[in-house]
Amino acid sequence: MKPTIGIIGGSGLYSMPGFERHEERVVKTPWGEPSDAYIVGELAGRAVAFLARHGRGHRISPSELNFRANIWGMKSLGVERILSLSAVGSLKEEHKPLDFVIPYQFVDRTRGRVSTFFGEGVVAHISFAHPICTQMADVAYAAGQDAGVRVKLGGTYLCMEGPAFSTLAESNTYRSWGMDLIGMTNLQEAKLAREAEICYSTMALVTDYDCWHPDHDSVTVADIVRNLTKNSENAQNIIRAAVKRLPVERSCKCGSALQHAILTDLKKAPAETRTRLELLLRKYV
Repeated sequence: MKPTIGIIGGSGLYSMPGFERHEERVVKTPWGEPSDAYIVGELAGRAVAFLARHGRGHRISPSELNFRANIWGMKSLGVERILSLSAVGSLKEEHKPLDFVIPYQFVDRTRGRVSTFFGEGVVAHISFAHPICTQMADVAYAAGQDAGVRVKLGGTYLCMEGPAFSTLAESNTYRSWGMDLIGMTNLQEAKLAREAEICYSTMALVTDYDCWHPDHDSVTVADIVRNLTKNSENAQNIIRAAVKRLPVERSCKCGSALQHAILTDLKKAPAETRTRLELLLRKYV
């Protein structure tokens, strides 16, 4: 079974109920181990690969995630589209807990995370002005409507380092910039998916308001866990609806993102680097 659709589950979403004929696949990559085994099976009649971003049991913090291995593993399985689920805080009153938001943009506030497959003799500069596959975003939005979930299209996701949450000064600064959501994971996934020529869209699951909100301190861990649980239930319904809606063939530009991005004469690139990147370069050599 060759999955063409990938699902990355964030906090609160460590499995994907409803899989048929599913099996675990352990994938080896040039970048080390992914977060967990991939669960490959059929969902809504389509071949799908699911990965728990933080590992089952939530063992890996955002700063420890091996983003390259996670995306490479999806690519090596044959995945062409990734729908990523991520728990986030809200930076605007209008994005309420239990809302789902599909952002169009990212701002990077991480430090030192590796977010490219290239280097060591092969240079590539992908276009990243529009980091989300809008066709996938439209499908995810329509799937939210199908599932009866309060879902919004557009906005900006600020990706912070973590694992600690923002200071009040930081939260207010991000609000003054016009940011909509704050999370710790999706920016690197989006960049690497683009380099791997995989369509990528994020579905951000709002658990609570960030610390700028006057009611923030009254929110308990139990409240957040309840929202995580409810969001996970809604996310599973949306995923099934989205998988049903996704067309078999891609018509966007994501599948040719490297066509004009590679600057290096690959004939002169180090053999070791070319071998490591063969999965990405084979169509351009």
